[in-house]
Amino acid sequence: MHILLLLSVFQHTLAGLQPLCRDDERSALLQFRQSLTVAQCSFDDYPSAYPKVASWSQEEENSDCCLWDGIKCNKDTGHVIRLDLTSSCLHGSINSSSSLFQLVHLEWLVLSNNHFNFSEIPSEITNLSRLTALSLSNSSFYGQIPAELLELSKLESLDLSFNNFHLKLQNPSLANLADKLANLKVLHLGQVNIASTVPHALANLSSLFFLSLTDCLLQGEFPAEIFQLPKLAFLTLTYNHYLTGKLTQLQFLRLAENQLEGSVPNSIFELRNLQALDLSYNNLSGTVDLNMFLLNLKSLTSLVLSSNKFSLLTGTNVSTNLPNFTVIGFRSCSISEFPYFLHNQDQLVSLDLSSNEIAGQVPQWLLNVSTKSLEYLNFSDNLLSGFGQDLFVLPWSKMNTLDLGFNKLQGPLPVPSSVSIYSYLVSNNQLTGEIPIQICSLNGLHALDLSYNNLSSMLPECLGNFSVELSALKLQAINFYGIIPQTFMNGTNLMMIDFSNNSLQGRVPKSLANCVKLKFLNLGDNQITDVFPSWLGTLPELAVLILKFNNFHGEIEEPQTGFEFPKLRIIDLSHNRFTGNLPSKHFHCWNAMKDIKASKLTYLQVELMPYNVLGFTYYGYADYSLTMSNKCIEIEYPKLSNLITAIILSDNNFVGEIPASIASLKGLRTLNLSNNNLRGYIPLTLSNLTVMESLDLSSNKLTGQIPQQLVELTSLAFFDVSHNHLKGAIPQGTQFSTFTNDWFAGNPGLCGEPLSRKCGNSEASPAEDDLPSESVLAFGWKIVLAGYASGTIIGVVLGHIFCTRKYEWLIKTFRLHPESSGRRRRHTHRM
Repeated sequence: MHILLLLSVFQHTLAGLQPLCRDDERSALLQFRQSLTVAQCSFDDYPSAYPKVASWSQEEENSDCCLWDGIKCNKDTGHVIRLDLTSSCLHGSINSSSSLFQLVHLEWLVLSNNHFNFSEIPSEITNLSRLTALSLSNSSFYGQIPAELLELSKLESLDLSFNNFHLKLQNPSLANLADKLANLKVLHLGQVNIASTVPHALANLSSLFFLSLTDCLLQGEFPAEIFQLPKLAFLTLTYNHYLTGKLTQLQFLRLAENQLEGSVPNSIFELRNLQALDLSYNNLSGTVDLNMFLLNLKSLTSLVLSSNKFSLLTGTNVSTNLPNFTVIGFRSCSISEFPYFLHNQDQLVSLDLSSNEIAGQVPQWLLNVSTKSLEYLNFSDNLLSGFGQDLFVLPWSKMNTLDLGFNKLQGPLPVPSSVSIYSYLVSNNQLTGEIPIQICSLNGLHALDLSYNNLSSMLPECLGNFSVELSALKLQAINFYGIIPQTFMNGTNLMMIDFSNNSLQGRVPKSLANCVKLKFLNLGDNQITDVFPSWLGTLPELAVLILKFNNFHGEIEEPQTGFEFPKLRIIDLSHNRFTGNLPSKHFHCWNAMKDIKASKLTYLQVELMPYNVLGFTYYGYADYSLTMSNKCIEIEYPKLSNLITAIILSDNNFVGEIPASIASLKGLRTLNLSNNNLRGYIPLTLSNLTVMESLDLSSNKLTGQIPQQLVELTSLAFFDVSHNHLKGAIPQGTQFSTFTNDWFAGNPGLCGEPLSRKCGNSEASPAEDDLPSESVLAFGWKIVLAGYASGTIIGVVLGHIFCTRKYEWLIKTFRLHPESSGRRRRHTHRM
């Protein structure tokens, strides 16, 4: 009985470990995949595009379709409930026999940004009766939208937009759709050929939040009652030239983040009851007179015109009989002075004048504006020089977010008077003096950035423990000296610490081990004297570790366990005094560098808690940023993508051979071991690193030949083996034909292109004692042959993504993104 009981428990345990995915649904997904082809992804149009179906496999170890990209299953039943193949590079037709319609438990179906060969939407769409979200946008569908689609009564989000006018909604009509799909919250029909009047039935969609009828050939008078929908926040009606109507009762108009062009229409100034107007992040142009808003829209309390292409004229003496504004957003409006109408505003909650051309000092009168109500203030990216006087404490008592970065502020560091401030950013200015002790009272801070100023002091002892909420701490390049405080306490939320480019001394404080959420640590370019802080390997999330240009010394000890630095992606120990062999056993632990499948581009950043101001939600983030050097060329990464992996151990005193264990890091893209005392052969197993893009082994004492197998590294763009003791023929073919002779110089025994020295017969065939042993050679070839077929293809794709990515951003690591609540902005506009 005991044995039977144990067997029963064992069987139930095994059952619990079985894949959730159901066989019939896995089969249907694979059939759907096989009916389509994966085309070349266009990263210019869709930066996040990648072939999600590449992870779908019939192989036993990958048979759980619930783990495939784009798939989500119900955790209890195992049914596939979400299929999201957005921007998956798919091409082909979808017809009535498609296995897609066998997935009857789907609740989400998103096929946008693909090419379905002008297929009609099959009537079998009605099989998916559980759908709450359907998106077929920009995917080359064609024909009349079938009546069966209107039977999907649970739909809350429907997006059929931008199929280049190939879709029609005429029979059934827009009125039929509004009658049948009563639960809609999002309706996006941009460029759907409707060619009718706008039905009054749309006003019955009481849950409607987002409505876009852009370029739909609408005509007649737009029903004013639609503007009374209680939850409607986004409305787009552009490019309907025959649409008319009087919208004088409209109170809220938010058209943010569309592609609106032309000038601001005068008809907006007839909306006498308008309380909130948001035209931000469009392409509106021309010259806009602020007086038109102030004199005509007397009920206006929120005005956001940020990030368009127009110039906003703010010169006005209108200061009486104005409404009390709560939200003002004039980011990037070509303003050269503080708007005069702000004089009498005492109820502002949010004020954004960033990215303009305002120069000089902040006037005294502005320091008296809304001192008891202002929560969000952004003056960043201007030409401001100061506050008219040396302020130590700023006057706004409820300040939540303060961004004064990227100006020319001089004088002492101003400190907010609000102890509950959430984000305090003053980087890239000319502030001087010491950090005032008052900063230690800001115990609600989540982000603090004082970088790139002329401050000169010791790091305050409180920085490690003054705010348990602190997530991002950026203090680089501000002339700090002394030691790093030993005050980092348990329970801290710190995810990013950047103390680089200062004059810090002493040792790395072991209290950093308390920062268990830490992902980014940059202590580079200081005067720290210590051995390698191997105890940092216990930090489970640490992805970036920069210790370059310090006085670290000694041998790097072997890891105590096999789980140290499990998520490390970038390590830079260059320009120190490390000795001994390369840390070969550490390479086995760095699991994040072993991932070769990371093909979806994302950016490594710290996301801050969203903050809501009167219907506008501000999303903050802190980008990982650093500089990596290669042959005295500094490459600046204002943003770090998940595709960047790097080991930089150059300019030390490492000895011994290059360990074969480094070949296990198959996701490694940059390896720099230059300027050490390494000996022995270049390992054949380096050819296993199929996504390698930069390999620098120069200025060592390496011998033997350059392995011919390295020509298989088709992503390799930089390869430097100069100033070693190498000999024999330089490998030819593939990317090796693009390498310069400088990368092979200083090796008298090397011959062949690109060097001028030609190879003779004796040099073309290496001597027996110049080759690794037979067993090593055989082992190397087995690895190459096993990984070549798939590794090269993936390497080419990932290399293309990495090498063609253009980093054009300035080093602005903290920015906030405002948008109306309820929908997160997808693009990375800075606010």
